[in-house]
This record gives sequence, C-alpha cells and structure tokens, in this order.
Amino acid sequence: MDKLLEINDLTKQYSQGNVIARVTLTAVDHISFYIKPAEIFTLAGESGCGKTTTAKVIIGFEEATTGAILHNGKLQTRHEKPWITEGVQAIFQDPFSTFNPMRTVDSYFFETVQNYRLANSKQDAIDRIDKTLRLVGLTYKEFAGKYPNEFSGGQLQRISIARALVTNPKLIVADEPVSMVDASLRMSIVNLFKQLRDELGVSILYITHDLATAYYVSDRIAIMFRGNIVEMGTVEKVLMNPRHPYSRLLRDSIPQADPQKRWTSTVTLAELEHEEYLRRGCKFAGRCPDVMDICKGVVPADITVDDVLVKCHKYTDE
Repeated sequence: MDKLLEINDLTKQYSQGNVIARVTLTAVDHISFYIKPAEIFTLAGESGCGKTTTAKVIIGFEEATTGAILHNGKLQTRHEKPWITEGVQAIFQDPFSTFNPMRTVDSYFFETVQNYRLANSKQDAIDRIDKTLRLVGLTYKEFAGKYPNEFSGGQLQRISIARALVTNPKLIVADEPVSMVDASLRMSIVNLFKQLRDELGVSILYITHDLATAYYVSDRIAIMFRGNIVEMGTVEKVLMNPRHPYSRLLRDSIPQADPQKRWTSTVTLAELEHEEYLRRGCKFAGRCPDVMDICKGVVPADITVDDVLVKCHKYTDE
C-alpha cells in the first residue's frame, strides 16, 4: 500500500518555567499514522489536544523532539522545507491573517509562481492562476488588484486554497479551515476538499474539532487527546461506533435536535489542560466515566479492535 506521508512515533516536547522549576510538557506523545494518496485523513479533538502542533511539525514550522516523518518514503530532515521539497502546502484557520491587508491578493500568487518558476511570462502566470482559481469557483478577473478586505471570509478561504493549489501539491495540510467561516459556507469548502481528492488526487490532512464536517469529508480519522491518538480507523467505525470513552463523549457533544440527548460538560478545559498533560497513566482518567485503577498509573497500549486502533485499558484482554 502506498503511503504519501508517514508519521512514526512522533513526539514534541516543550519546557515550561525557569531553571529552578522547569516542567517538560509533551504536546505530542509518540503518535504514528499515515496518509495514502488521494485520501482525506482527519486529526480531530478539542482545543489543546496537540493536533495543530502535529501539523506544524509536518509542515516544518516546528522540529520534532523524537520520531520520524517520511514523505513518499523519504525521511524529512531538519534542513528541508517540506512545502518546497515534497509538494506539501498549508491552509490555516484565519484567512484574513494569511494575507497582508496592505498587499493585493494577486501579488501572493505571482510571487508563488515566480518562486517555483511555474511560468515563462506574465500571461502564462495569469493563465495558470486563473485555471487554479476556477477550481475553487473564482476567476482571475474577480480578484485581480483587490485587497483582502474586499472579500468575504468564505471567498478569502477559497483564495487561500487556490494559492495552495498553484504548485500542484500532493498533500494539503488544512488546519481548522472552516472554523472561522460562516456555517452556510462550511459545506461548500469541505465539498471542495472532496472534489480535490476525487478529481485531482490530492491528499488532505484535515485538522478540526468539528466532528460533523469530519464525518462528512473524511476517509479515516484519528481522535487526539492531550498529545495521544486515542482512537483511529475509518470514519464510519470510529464515529458511528466509538470505542474509547473520550471518542464517545466527543461524538455525543455534537448538537442534536433534542437538547435532552446532548452531552454537556461542566469541566473548564483551561483549568484541567495542564494537569491532564502531566498526568501519569491515561490522560483521560480524570474525566473518564469508565475509569479503572490501572488507568491512573499505567499508560494504555495501542490495541486493535475490529481494525480500529484504541488506546484504552478496557480492551486489554480482548
């Protein structure tokens, strides 16, 4: 089976505090996964789970503490820039922060075309840019000479996607790409991701806390909690029949038509985040409805149940 991207035993640690009282926080804790060609793979979880840190390491914005990243079987080194050498592009959460308000949006496209030497003349560049914009439902004429504030958030996010596509990438890392877009426009953007996968063969690492769009767009999904992947498999198996207690709570927190069936948490995440990251054993033990004594001191192993990876002591004897 071809693997476009492989993440093997990846760990990212940060030091907090001063020399006298220094604490090491493991933001990403020995995670492994892969992405196949023409696949949408999702990292999902609440804020602070480590999914964005994982994305930054993959793109090359952060350096891994330990572990290996392979693009097309080639080991990524600290000196390489994956978005140049391995056909990787990124789309970020806030489209307005992506572009300088003092620069016209088209200048970014011309800069990309020039840096990658993708055209022999200005007209060639315009033709390439126009072709790319049409993939996201726009045209060169619509955006030429305009500034970011002349577009809606949805339009600007589509322009961000088009900018990523100019270089014909094989992998797009999309970090919360619809979280700041109006609800009415979210489905149009996730539909665009499916179109890019099906028609152009682009793989997408989709990072989100929104399980509704994750279920709709994903082929496979990994649920993260405090730096760990706690469950991973096909999106149908993980979200329709979640096995890890955290996956169940996350799935059940999706708003339902009947408010009596909606799980609501009284936990303030800011108060628990640091404590959970430093917890021995299972990071979710303090909130888990199925907690056992072993959970409080022993890190659970990765166990495969019906082709789904689950990091939970409940399944140790199965």
